Amino acid sequence: MALEITDATFDEVVLQSDKPVLVDFWAAWCGPCRMVGPIVDEIHAEYDGKAVVGKVDVDANQEFAAKYGVRNIPTVLVFKNGEVVDKQVGVAPKKTYTDKIDAAL
Repeated sequence: MALEITDATFDEVVLQSDKPVLVDFWAAWCGPCRMVGPIVDEIHAEYDGKAVVGKVDVDANQEFAAKYGVRNIPTVLVFKNGEVVDKQVGVAPKKTYTDKIDAAL
């Protein structure tokens, strides 16, 4: 299960991480988000120790979704050294996400 990231933990977990971070911005009512969710969970298990993989529920945590211009969900952002280095809006195959993390490693 991917790490749950909130507005309160975002700075520490994402922006201060010394590893690349994949963040899935999602909502429980979003059908496409429910398709991406299991993919993100798989990636979390596969990249354990190499990258941080987490999810932000945009209904409960709006601060960073707004800060990074997340207007459509699912949106997946990849961070490295506290900066966004890649973005994927909408559903994509697992390889799309793993390629983005690999490029940041």
